[in-house]
Formats: sequence, structure tokens, C-alpha cells
Amino acid sequence: MSDCCGCGSTIDVAAMQARQRRTLTIVLVINLATFVMMVGAAWYSHSSSLLSGGLDNLGDALTYALSLAVIGSSMRAKARVSLLKGGLILAAACAVGVQIVWRIGNPTLPLFEGMGIAALLNLGANLVCLKLLTPYRSGDVNLASAWECARNDIFEGFAVLAAAVLVGLFGAGWPDLLIAVVLLILFLRSALRVFGASFRSLRAAQGVSASGR
Repeated sequence: MSDCCGCGSTIDVAAMQARQRRTLTIVLVINLATFVMMVGAAWYSHSSSLLSGGLDNLGDALTYALSLAVIGSSMRAKARVSLLKGGLILAAACAVGVQIVWRIGNPTLPLFEGMGIAALLNLGANLVCLKLLTPYRSGDVNLASAWECARNDIFEGFAVLAAAVLVGLFGAGWPDLLIAVVLLILFLRSALRVFGASFRSLRAAQGVSASGR
């Protein structure tokens, strides 16, 4: 009887991990596609906020790839990879900061029509990703950090859309830069949250390891 219970548990874990892999693969592909679309639209529209969103999508794609790699791994391994995810978010924030400074020195008026279309497509893709990852938001640090990225993408999507509307209304480039600065702050805050959760998981894993000795 005990053998049967063990088999059932193994099957349940395998099925759960298969669902996680399938979900992460889908959101990974979506973010790679939106990264290409956003960077192309940013180049065409001369938009800092679109470029910020594109860099965020690339960072998210890398994050989801890392999450895929450690499904089924130990708590300590997941926590360490989560630290790397926080580093990726921080790197995206630094890249956004650099291009904001560059845009200030090279001002231009973005094309709000291109911004708006790209922003709507990006927001729709982000909503799909968030819906797929929401069931895992309270799970282990691996999937929780992936959900954190998806939630940030919703704020980013609305922010870039707002930038397009404001650029069209005012006929000026400052709303685009303003939204890029807001996204920079959001990325920094998210990186701190992921770092905090990762360190807590590492301490918990060390506690479990110590108690097992």
C-alpha cells in the first residue's frame, strides 16, 4: 500500500512540474516575441519608454529561461537562481537609466502612433502572461519571482500606453522620458523585492539543511 502512495505522489509532482514547464515555455516565447516587436517599434518611433519595455521583456525572457532550468531543483538552487533574476532586473534598470541619459542629450519627438500600437500589443501579451502565471504567485521562490516579473509588465504596459497618449496630446517628448523614469524606479523596486525573497529562501534552505544534520 505504501508503495502505491509513493507512486501517486511521484506522479503528482511530475504532473505539477510538467505544467510549470509548459507555462514557463509559453511566457518565454511571448516575451521573446514582444522584445523583438518593442525594440523595432522603439527604433521606428524614437521612444525611450518603448525601449525600456523591450529591455524589460528581454530580461523577463531570460528570467523565465532560468526558471525553467531549475524546476525540480532544491530550494537552495532555486533561491540562488532567483538572486540572478534580481540581478537581471537590476541590469535592465541600469540599461534604462543609460538610455534615458542619452535621450536627454539627444532629444527627439517620438511618433505617438507607433508607440500606441506597440504599447497595446505589448499590454495584451503581458496580460496573457500574468494570467498564466497567477496560479503560481504564492508558490516557491522560482515561480513567485516569475509572477513578479509578469505583474511588473502590466504596470509597464499601461505606463507605455500612457506615454503614447500624452505624447500625442502635448506634442512633446517629455512624457516619454517621464514614463521611462517611472519604469526605472519600478525595476529598481522589483529587483529589491526579488533580492529580499531570495535571501529569505536561502536562509530557510540553510535552516532546513542544518536541522537535517
